[in-house]
Amino acid sequence: MASSLTKDSADPSTEKTFFGHPRGLATLFMTEMWERFSYYGMRALLVYYLVSGGADAATGSQGGGLAMTAATTTAIYSVYVSMVYLMAMPGGWFGDRVWGARKTVAIAGFVIIAGHVSLAVPGQAMFFVGLILVAAGSGLLKANISTMVGHLYDGPEDPRRDGGFTLFYIGINLGAFVAPLVVGTVGKEHNWHLGFALAAVGMALGLAQFLLGTKHLSPKSSLVPNPLSPEERKAVLTKVALAVLGVAVFYGAVVALGAYTLNWALVPLTLAGLFIPIAVLTRIKRDKDLSVTEQSKMTAYIFFFIAAAVFWMIYDQGGSTLSLFADDKTADTVFGLGFSATWYQSLNPLFVMALAPVFAWLWLWLARKNQEPNTIVKFAMGLVLIGASFFVFIVPMNMAGGDVKVSPMWLVSIYMIQTIGELCVSPVGLSVTTKMAPQKYASQMMGVWFLAVTAGDCITSLLSIAKVDLNGTWIIGFEALAAVVAGIAVYSYRKKVQSLMGTVH
Repeated sequence: MASSLTKDSADPSTEKTFFGHPRGLATLFMTEMWERFSYYGMRALLVYYLVSGGADAATGSQGGGLAMTAATTTAIYSVYVSMVYLMAMPGGWFGDRVWGARKTVAIAGFVIIAGHVSLAVPGQAMFFVGLILVAAGSGLLKANISTMVGHLYDGPEDPRRDGGFTLFYIGINLGAFVAPLVVGTVGKEHNWHLGFALAAVGMALGLAQFLLGTKHLSPKSSLVPNPLSPEERKAVLTKVALAVLGVAVFYGAVVALGAYTLNWALVPLTLAGLFIPIAVLTRIKRDKDLSVTEQSKMTAYIFFFIAAAVFWMIYDQGGSTLSLFADDKTADTVFGLGFSATWYQSLNPLFVMALAPVFAWLWLWLARKNQEPNTIVKFAMGLVLIGASFFVFIVPMNMAGGDVKVSPMWLVSIYMIQTIGELCVSPVGLSVTTKMAPQKYASQMMGVWFLAVTAGDCITSLLSIAKVDLNGTWIIGFEALAAVVAGIAVYSYRKKVQSLMGTVH
């Protein structure tokens, strides 16, 4: 955010820096911060806008939403989040083979702005157009902006590299923390579409920062690492055109027959979100080019992938199931001061910023004592913790009823437990993905890791579409038990998984 006060010079030792890092990191830091501000601001509003109907004269709450059921709302929210992470794979492909990382991020910014502007226009049709655009733009940006951070440094051995990614991670969480407080409050408590418009302004600020600061980025960011040949480009365009035509004809026929309902969109997307990760992992696992060691590591990686999908299935309900409970069954005042239910969405990034340095120190301290838990044990801990958070959730669910609302501290506790679980799974999962990736798929495996989020959220969506009440205590208890059992299973099989991992610990 602020650079040192040294002067520009041809001598690298006197060039301006961003907290000792290349100036390009400031550009990417601010771009990602504002993009996350727009994304998490809109996401904080999403479930409330979907369930909101007419204005409530007794409470003074605004109406004007889409008046959908809690089940449909959860399904839409889960599909949307899953598509954001699913789009990271084609987003990386565009960066690698079509536009290069820098151009892809710039285009993504315009697409995201168009999406938020569409959400700011009243009406169901524009709402879904907006969701599609934001999901597509977020996927394009997510896959490429981290790559550009890496381009700023002199290879993996640059001692500043880890610190640079840490600063970048702070930018992500800073944007995610502020957004629900600003966009969420304005949108939920005053005007939905003004809130969505604020998200568009946030992305516009991020894009402006990016375009003005591109001169500080590495020239590598403009290169297309593996450009399509003319024959490949023609083949891709033909396949895409045929796919679009097929979808248009199919849905045109469904609409013409008067059979279209929202499930005609939700069910195919949900099934795609489940089958695509399976297909991708199967394709990599069955690749005969992989060595015996790489095959073994991929077998072990599937254990981590399934565990991560279970984790994200529960974790991402923080923006749906927990959000609905926050609005309906949780007190909205603390010490006499009122606040919006969207503020709960700021807890996770706040806890991440507070606890991530503590965990980094803790792992190093344990490593010096030769007592640091390995990757498998950390994953098991994360699963048990995410399950424990939903066991805790059952308590306030049983306490609330009628006009009785529970203390906000219940949700604060649940989000804190989930964040501790996240810190055991997310950074460890990213690390193990890079360590266990077959050489042939080194650049694609990060997208494969994001598919675990897609799979987890699509399970939630499928349950909602099947009319399972995700706000019921029995299903919350079942999910909690499933996560704890998965954590115990991972821990029990740790020696077998470790043997498959070879030298990776």
